[in-house]
Amino acid sequence: MGTILISFALAAAAGAAAMSTANAAGDRKPGPYAREQMQIEKELSRLKPQAAVDCIDTRFRNVSLRAVGNKLVYRESRNRIFVSETAGGCENVARGDALVTRQFGPRLCRGDIATTVDRAARFETGSCAIGPFTPYTAG
Repeated sequence: MGTILISFALAAAAGAAAMSTANAAGDRKPGPYAREQMQIEKELSRLKPQAAVDCIDTRFRNVSLRAVGNKLVYRESRNRIFVSETAGGCENVARGDALVTRQFGPRLCRGDIATTVDRAARFETGSCAIGPFTPYTAG
């Protein structure tokens, strides 16, 4: 019985060592948001980042929203994108959940609380505090 446990422990240790060697060598699989992250980086690379702002106006009709990891990306137009980094919790927007914000007035501001809601089942799937917004603009 003792030999079986020792053999199992050695096999587990060898497997862990192989995993850490593979990860150290750069054989890691990309994270779950790697593709979206590369796409948003490509879009933002042609725009210039501006000084962060605390609030954005949400009255625009054509504002689209995407989540990339813990970032919420608001696209006002092709040449104006706002990125808010949250502490995490609203990543389910990427899979199609709705983002419900609790805001006072027509502006979404840093510190406002948002929740994600499954569109079909209508239950909350996460929540986050909105961070400051970094505007990216053309020219």
